[in-house]
Amino acid sequence: MTFRLSLLTASLAGLCLALPATACLWDYDTLNQEQSRFPSTIELITGKFLRHSPKFYQWRIEDRLQKLAKNPEDIALYDDLGVAYQKTGQHEKALETMSAKDKLRPALYETKANLGTFYILSGDLKQGLPFIDEALKIKPHAHFDRERYQKWLVEYALSKYPDGKLNFPLCKPETGPRFPEFLAVKLSGQPGFLSQEASQKAVQAVLGMMRFADYDNPLLLEVLGDLLIASGMPEDGKQLSARAYLAASYKFKGQPEEKEYRVLAEKALHNQARRGDDEQMPLAALEEEFRKERAEAEAWYRNLEHKESLWIEKGLNADSEFDKLYHSEPRLSETVDTFGLTLSGLGLMVIFSSFAFWKAYRRAEKKGS
Repeated sequence: MTFRLSLLTASLAGLCLALPATACLWDYDTLNQEQSRFPSTIELITGKFLRHSPKFYQWRIEDRLQKLAKNPEDIALYDDLGVAYQKTGQHEKALETMSAKDKLRPALYETKANLGTFYILSGDLKQGLPFIDEALKIKPHAHFDRERYQKWLVEYALSKYPDGKLNFPLCKPETGPRFPEFLAVKLSGQPGFLSQEASQKAVQAVLGMMRFADYDNPLLLEVLGDLLIASGMPEDGKQLSARAYLAASYKFKGQPEEKEYRVLAEKALHNQARRGDDEQMPLAALEEEFRKERAEAEAWYRNLEHKESLWIEKGLNADSEFDKLYHSEPRLSETVDTFGLTLSGLGLMVIFSSFAFWKAYRRAEKKGS
């Protein structure tokens, strides 16, 4: 498989420069239509999804350590503790926790998957890959195949940078094909393009990684952007793709990588126009909407963070309080990107217009009397 991929590199290297376009015709799909094809994508890109604050994870560390002291055989507590350590940047403690669990109860899927993910998140891709392989042997299709795609993503990164020291954007002219083309070979054993179904499944797998790991990780955002405009797809997600690349660019403010990701974002919008307009949608217009979406997501998260802090300060069980309050995933305000108006704003315009019409009618009625 590796040999086939090396042969592909020469023939598909240009794909890193020219992002795939599904057609030469103008694409008038709205952001809402893209969201219907790729549910929860914009929420994951902006960070408006059910997640916890660092303070919550610190509370969970203390809570799980106390519970483990009383009941060291409770396996699930180790997973909670390991994830909490990882989420607070304590990578070594996260790995130590999983290793201790592995000694207590060897060869569990969750242990292997967490160990592999923790190594990968700490930047040690080579060390993490064998643990992902072990997890797949235990449960080949767990989490809707998320581990399989995580394995392929790591292999993709290592195919470009064998020493594991990644440069961003990951795909450059000299490093071979983008992730969708790499994935097509993994799925079929030969060069080609991903089907709509395969692309959808890969997008969901990457979104799962973003939810579990770091939603603003540039590697995950880059491959998400790639998948949303994969060649061969009759229906893509150009505006979502551009947002993913922009989000990756924000991780490199003032650095060369920022400009490179912005170029990718602009290319993702190739032949994208608003309805009623045959001109190219400018990146600046999309970015203005994206900033509003990120601001909304940030305000929502700050509110969640504040609530978690209050629960902890009051000595409440933060796990229970969170579960009582949040029963479903939040959604960003729906947008109508034909004219850049929100649905709520459009509704207000209708109300105000109707009210103005009614007032004019009443004035005319009084004059007539």
